[in-house]
Amino acid sequence: MRRTAGGAKLSASDARGNEMHENWPELAAGMTPALKELRAGVPEVMKGFSAIARAALDGAALDAKTKELIALAIGVAVRCDACIAFHAESALKRGASRAEIMEAMGMTIYMGAGPSVMYAAQAIEAYDQFAARGGSGRG
Repeated sequence: MRRTAGGAKLSASDARGNEMHENWPELAAGMTPALKELRAGVPEVMKGFSAIARAALDGAALDAKTKELIALAIGVAVRCDACIAFHAESALKRGASRAEIMEAMGMTIYMGAGPSVMYAAQAIEAYDQFAARGGSGRG
């Protein structure tokens, strides 16, 4: 059986009959031993990380479901497979619907593309500035 970079086995299809590229529950479960080792190796750092997580999930302005949708979107944006697995599960446990996940992913796609557009404009500007100083270029 083929495995992903995260070590999870690839399955043929999900409950809807769609081809699956990653077994997300297995990927999340497969991270448990490594996370336990990390907690044992740097306990104070991991206690600090846990404190940050608790503080981020507390608060009254945003509910826990919204925060998990944000975390899932960030996981996608930074291309963290384990983050996607953990926060997809957490969003589901906190009541997020598939439609809410889809809208959050739409924003993730928009924001991933938006910064690229802005940096592309800066790249053109940089090129133009260097060209104006007498650099060589074709076309």
